[in-house]
Amino acid sequence: MLLRFTKMHGLGNDFVVIDGVSQAIAMTPVLARKLADRHFGIGCDQVLVVEPPSRHDVDFRYRIFNQDGNEVEQCGNGARCFAKFVRDRHLTGKSTLRVETATGVIMLRVKANNLIEVNMGVPILTPPDIPFVADRKAISYPLSVDGKELSISAVSMGNPHAVLTVSDIQTAPVDTLGPAIECHHCFPQRVNVGFMQILNRQQINLRVFERGAGETLACGSGACAAVVAGHLQDLLDSSVTVNLPGGSLQIEWPGENQPVIMSGPATTVFHGRIKI
Repeated sequence: MLLRFTKMHGLGNDFVVIDGVSQAIAMTPVLARKLADRHFGIGCDQVLVVEPPSRHDVDFRYRIFNQDGNEVEQCGNGARCFAKFVRDRHLTGKSTLRVETATGVIMLRVKANNLIEVNMGVPILTPPDIPFVADRKAISYPLSVDGKELSISAVSMGNPHAVLTVSDIQTAPVDTLGPAIECHHCFPQRVNVGFMQILNRQQINLRVFERGAGETLACGSGACAAVVAGHLQDLLDSSVTVNLPGGSLQIEWPGENQPVIMSGPATTVFHGRIKI
């Protein structure tokens, strides 16, 4: 069987996007791992599958598989690529879309200049719902990692995030501390780990170690989680530019019980077919 796909990226966070509307595809963890393999497959951080909706009040459903084959709940950069994909492939002519994900419905809006706005929903801050093991809800939490006491923020943007503030992201121990926190027993579903350097109240630098994928060039949900964490600590304003290794995103968050709005680009690299 020849499977049609499109290679895309959001600020260097790259995806293999599969049209499951006009072609039959039964995505499995094994197949996702093969497609994502950078040596023996196409290569990507995540595989995105576009599917018909399972409910009447949405336009599409989409599923996300990490490099390791595990299906995950949310991906901000993937959402932007999704919006560009369904319009470019003429699956819809709408500029505003309601899309079903594993954790609920998100809103996408295609704007001018190749910018796509994503309503990422209201951040989840209650520990059991993140999920994160803690006695009570707090702005920050102590976390013991390899004998060191760290201070983190815990936020879910539909997927769990731990955010640490560092003095310089260039020297932050992302490659060692990232995997140690990802698999920490306080995060029963593992966690994405953000390393945030605050430049001023309107701008941060950020690196993210994503569960099941390692460090990526950009993480949209991680950018949202970092801004939420910084705003709650009164370190950031409600509108923040997040500089990631692959480029910048604009994040807006007025405060608790309000949705996070992310704006940024999406890019198509090439189309192809692969035998499976």
